[in-house]
Amino acid sequence: MSNISAIRTRGIRNALVGSVSLLGFIAAPAFGQAATAPAATAQAAPASQDGGIEEIVVTAQRSAQSLQDVPIAVSAFSSEALQRQQIQNSTDLQLTLPNITFTKGNFTGSSFTIRGIGDLCVGVTCDSATAIHVNGSPLIATRLFEAEFFDLERVEVLRGPQGTLFGRNATSGVINFITAKPDLTKIGAAGEVDYGNYNSLRVRGMFNLPITETLGVRLAGFYLKRDGYTQNLYNDTEIDGRDMYAIRGSVRWEPTDNTRIDLMGYYFKEDDNRSRIQKQLCQRDPTGVLGCLPGRLDFGKLNGNSTFVGVLTSRELLRISGGAAFGGPLSSAGLGSLYGPDSYAGFQEPNDVRQVRTAFTPEYAAQEQQYQARIEHDFGAVKAQVTGLYQKTAVDSRVDYNLGIQNPDVFKPGLTGLQGLAAAPGIGAYFNRIPAALYPNGVNGPYCTSDTDLAGNGAFDGSKICSAVPINFDRSNEERRTWSVEGIFSTQFDGPLNFLLGGIYLDSKLPENSYFVNGFGIDYVAGVLGGATGLGGGLPPGYLGTPFFRNNTDETTLKSYGIFGEAYWDINDSIKITAGLRYNNDKKTVRARSTLASFYVPFGVADPFASPYAAGFDADPGSVCARPGTTVPGTIGSVAGCEAFQERNVGFGEFTGRFVIDWKITDENLIYASYSRGYKSGGVNPPLQPIFAVPESFKPEFIDSFEVGTKNTFLDGTLRANLTAFYYKYSALQLSRIVARTSVNDNVDAEVYGVEGEFIIQPTRELAINFGASYLHTKVSQDKFLSNPRDPSGGRSDTVIIKDITNGSNCAVVPRTAGNAAAANGYVAAVNAALGLRAPTAFPSDAGLTSTGAFGICSVLAGTNGASAAAAGLDVLFAGVEVNIKGNSLPQAPDFKFSAGAQYTLEFDNGISVVPRADLAVTGTQTGNIFGGFVNRIQSYSIVNAQIQVNGRDDRWYARAYVQNLTNSNATTGLYVTDQSSGLFTNIFTLEPRRYGGAIGFKF
Repeated sequence: MSNISAIRTRGIRNALVGSVSLLGFIAAPAFGQAATAPAATAQAAPASQDGGIEEIVVTAQRSAQSLQDVPIAVSAFSSEALQRQQIQNSTDLQLTLPNITFTKGNFTGSSFTIRGIGDLCVGVTCDSATAIHVNGSPLIATRLFEAEFFDLERVEVLRGPQGTLFGRNATSGVINFITAKPDLTKIGAAGEVDYGNYNSLRVRGMFNLPITETLGVRLAGFYLKRDGYTQNLYNDTEIDGRDMYAIRGSVRWEPTDNTRIDLMGYYFKEDDNRSRIQKQLCQRDPTGVLGCLPGRLDFGKLNGNSTFVGVLTSRELLRISGGAAFGGPLSSAGLGSLYGPDSYAGFQEPNDVRQVRTAFTPEYAAQEQQYQARIEHDFGAVKAQVTGLYQKTAVDSRVDYNLGIQNPDVFKPGLTGLQGLAAAPGIGAYFNRIPAALYPNGVNGPYCTSDTDLAGNGAFDGSKICSAVPINFDRSNEERRTWSVEGIFSTQFDGPLNFLLGGIYLDSKLPENSYFVNGFGIDYVAGVLGGATGLGGGLPPGYLGTPFFRNNTDETTLKSYGIFGEAYWDINDSIKITAGLRYNNDKKTVRARSTLASFYVPFGVADPFASPYAAGFDADPGSVCARPGTTVPGTIGSVAGCEAFQERNVGFGEFTGRFVIDWKITDENLIYASYSRGYKSGGVNPPLQPIFAVPESFKPEFIDSFEVGTKNTFLDGTLRANLTAFYYKYSALQLSRIVARTSVNDNVDAEVYGVEGEFIIQPTRELAINFGASYLHTKVSQDKFLSNPRDPSGGRSDTVIIKDITNGSNCAVVPRTAGNAAAANGYVAAVNAALGLRAPTAFPSDAGLTSTGAFGICSVLAGTNGASAAAAGLDVLFAGVEVNIKGNSLPQAPDFKFSAGAQYTLEFDNGISVVPRADLAVTGTQTGNIFGGFVNRIQSYSIVNAQIQVNGRDDRWYARAYVQNLTNSNATTGLYVTDQSSGLFTNIFTLEPRRYGGAIGFKF
């Protein structure tokens, strides 16, 4: 046996990747079992005939060590444990782990939150708080969370900041996916076919071939196809289905007893109707000022008058903006009135998270490639390892933006009015192309919406999607490529002192990332206001481009290097000290823009940028923006000007480290204490529409972690009890909120503390029980004032919330003398009267608000047209009243978690065994938003899984029946509050519903 393959019981004591789970304690036949190789896999001593928990030791890339000797909070799932606990994907993985949650996110992303620290930062320059690795190499923007788990040796989950062993910094922890490697000793194969409800077909397979005594190959893969979990009542179809596969090939070559080379290639592809949004919830606002009220989350639909489409196409705005020359005719083209029925009036939202009504079928496509090479050589006293990884990912998703059906009857008077404008002498040429592009067969439809045409001309150039009802959809896409190289040098001296030294360089480039919002109403806005722009400024007939919203990044780079190491000192046979240090340097560049109706396109001009009517525009036909600072004459309201690309560069360099002392009281009892400092680099906020001023960048975040723990085995090896307590002092935690239709990241300080416990009881060979529990407390620890988009009044009763009809945002009119609500209401009423708008009105009694609201124009209220808010003793706060979030809980941080599992093995004389198992996971209450409150509360939930498996003689075959989510819980795992100009609806993300089925498998 080579030195590398041999299990070393000593070495680097604190290597984090060398730990195995309390959860993988049961050795039983499973598909994944055939995936294990004698090297780099869990080695378990047999339990005694009278019971006792197996001692687990692993060989990993940097050390080998018993789980109970590792002085840190770490869990891992062996391949057998993944199968036993029905862990098919990342959503399943988080259920049984203490202080860990997982949820999908709004823009094709996801977040693993460990001890209250998750991916609360949103943007292309955000780093992940939880580092994701494959075989120890860092992954960036991985699609592993869409894929199924297959042919894994184990999954390791480290809780707490790290950086002195792994190649990438992380503030919350690490999830490391260890793939199964070729077995050089024998030919092997395994396969499984699983069929369940929702017409689900899952197939897994593996084939292992030793070519010579030193060279072997392994090929594995999975395929999953199932119907959707969600019923679309609009056309009686199912959406949110799956159609995906992945393959992985591995090569292992051991040219000498001391040298090993591992190669791995992986490809994943998905193409189906997965929905990024499970459901939208809203307490409908009858006033339209907010769209959705902040009192609670109902099965309701937003008020469409609150959106930027609702206000910009309103008869009131078109009358005000059009001026005396053509205000009357222009207002007749309004799609509705601010005070009339909106496009979602009368819509019936299904009272079930598994039912929706949508005219737009979701689209989801994702791919990932991974290529990894590692060479390691054992020199005896020292060992060296070099690993390279290349990763390429892509995702492209479209879904109904509002998950609802608009009523075209509300639009028909305005569509008829526009047809009248198109036929009117003198001005018809400015509008006659709009009906032809958007409703060519008349006001009864079909209705056409711009496709996501990168040229920016959309429906007006023939790139469109037509439907029986007006549709809205968004698109989130990204492409990224990353490569990294890492070197590790570690010692294996016989003396008391050893060390590890490593370095890594990572280069990541994002050539495309866009978030689109497309809709019939947005096209209508671009057409009508574009025509009015030309009419008012003497330009030829045209429209405003782009006729959709697009937040676009066309280049982002990350160049990062780190130097890290640890020293290990055995003071005596019982007391050990670990000290680690890391320096990390990150440089980021980003080039991005945000566009919406931001450049003028004359009708009939092939190249608008070369047109003499487009004076001041960039001559580059590939650009859709005017030079910075230029404006289009006659432009109406918020569509003035054009957003050019913004280019930003940021750089960060920081030292971090850790110190651990552990004391082996007896061979079965260990206690330890540690201090760690973690770091996550800052970044650049995405570009905004020119409505609010926000910081261009956000700072890096730091965490000081203090942890104590104990690992124990009692009762002659039949009880294992591991406990951990921790305290985090967090500086500049990165939090995201939506401003002007894009995410903005802020920094706040926070405090986190909690306890965790994991336990195993195995009194006999047949019976095994595991359970775990955790408690978590999180809070913002500094005075931090932010405006809550849900409630721009900040909870004040003397404030008037304004829906700005020029852009769809909300502002607040606030008296300088607290309590003087009469002054605020009277002032708004007077200014609005001059504009032909109504006075403030009260919100419903159950709205969660005590203020009043009104439609208006914030800039006018602030001080134009002879009026002055300041002179009246008032302030107009364009972002709303700021509130202090000190003391609020962090999102996605449940106050407690509890899990328990039990199985019993019945063995028969003919060699067949039957193993029933049941698992329970309980997740406590958490908040989905930093502003807290009832409306953001995510209720606690419980998940029950059960299965029974029959294993054949010598474990050559098995058959299994199972049920997951036995109680059919529709538990919410996360939520996302949209922008004020979109109506403040809330997207929720849920667990999968009840699944049941059966599987058969074999191995040899």
